[in-house]
Amino acid sequence: THWKHGGIVGVFGYGGGIVGRYSDVPKQFPGVEHFHTVRIAQPSGLYYTTENLRGLMDLWDKYGSGVTNLHGSTGDMIFLSTRTENLEPLFWDLTHDLKQDLGGSGSNLRTPACCLGESRCEWACYDAQEACNALTQRYQDEIHRPAFPYKFKFKFSACPNDCVAAIARSDFAVIGTWKDNIRIDQAAVKKYMAGDAEYPSNGGAHKGGNWGKFDIEKEVIGLCPTQCMWMEGGELKIDDSE
Repeated sequence: THWKHGGIVGVFGYGGGIVGRYSDVPKQFPGVEHFHTVRIAQPSGLYYTTENLRGLMDLWDKYGSGVTNLHGSTGDMIFLSTRTENLEPLFWDLTHDLKQDLGGSGSNLRTPACCLGESRCEWACYDAQEACNALTQRYQDEIHRPAFPYKFKFKFSACPNDCVAAIARSDFAVIGTWKDNIRIDQAAVKKYMAGDAEYPSNGGAHKGGNWGKFDIEKEVIGLCPTQCMWMEGGELKIDDSE
């Protein structure tokens, strides 16, 4: 087959979002005479409602093969295999009925992607979903019309764990880091050490077990690989450089 981002086939007004593919031997394989791929822009953090997913699958059963890839390396939901004559009606229903858009392909800005961020993760240092959504809205033209000599990607990770692989898989990586010295609530530390119900061990995961008395030296301080913590005068101390 011939496989190409943009130029061969697409939807009116857009230069990307459809990956055109035609068979060189259509008479031998008429079922895959056309095998176009449609990229559907993913929501921030890859959150879908079941209603939205059902709508997308109904749309794809109507206009395409029903085969999907969640999610491609670009991040978008991938619809695999449809014919040229189905592209415009699919695009119309997608944008008008489901209020969703195509993602980027080819020499476009690819759909920005992010981790779950503050929606679920305690390690988030900034609102990755908000940043991702804001830049997605700002750069709609670059996502849908080729503006670069090669593809370009934004990815947003809310902390250095980099769950969205921003460093490895993007050109513009935004990684959240802790900027200032670590702040310690000494009263909360004391309550945690005393087994206060307001501060359950391991976020409550150890609740109900007979684990014995909590030992901050054995279970926290002594396990730190850089030995950055110690107790002094009944207070927890941290060497921020470590």
